Amino acid sequence: MRYFMTLSYDGTRYHGWQIQPNGLSVQQLLQDALSVLLRQPIEVVGAGRTDAGVHARKMVCHFDYAELDAAQTIYKLNKILPRDISVKDIVPVSEDMHARFSATSRTYHYFIHSSKDPFLTHYSWRTYGVLDFSLMNQAASILMEYKDFTSFSKTNTDTKTNDCCITEARWDETMPGQWRFTITANRFLRNMVRAIVGTLVEVGRGKMTLQDFRNVIERRDRCSAGESVPGNALFLVDVTY
Repeated sequence: MRYFMTLSYDGTRYHGWQIQPNGLSVQQLLQDALSVLLRQPIEVVGAGRTDAGVHARKMVCHFDYAELDAAQTIYKLNKILPRDISVKDIVPVSEDMHARFSATSRTYHYFIHSSKDPFLTHYSWRTYGVLDFSLMNQAASILMEYKDFTSFSKTNTDTKTNDCCITEARWDETMPGQWRFTITANRFLRNMVRAIVGTLVEVGRGKMTLQDFRNVIERRDRCSAGESVPGNALFLVDVTY
């Protein structure tokens, strides 16, 4: 049988979701825990791969196994797994469902703040100077007019296409001096959200006009976009099917 598992994790200690040859990953720990618990090798396939230091409030993955007691499996897994990884749900699905390829959208949040705050530093990026969020929202809306986001992708990846359909992109003030960027798309390229945020901040600082932002997208050149912002403030928050 095939099962979908929903989990969350604090990515601070990890080299991302995907198994790495020389670094600790969430996928590796999850596979190891399932294999010990179910007493056979288990392969876990995720809905995507988060980069080093990036967190997930909701990650979805699938694995294949004979019939199991979901509640007991969740309980036992959470006792095996470290405190920064938590399994929320396990449900049986049809054999043709795939955590990655069956997903119709993913949503990320990126958090920034403008004043020194020891309780934000681990999960939000502090910016300096005044940012024009109205202008940044105008630039964010431009993203939905395009499909090819090569300019915001890490180079030399194994993807066959850099086309994505962005359906939501906006900044919201959650508290005075604290802002959240929400972006939803059918798929994301490696480093894409962090590169987009870094470029939008350039717009907010007045270093890039709206036309400049359009030009960045149309050049399809990573060197023309802004720098990638730190990963610790990025969260995968939803995956839909």
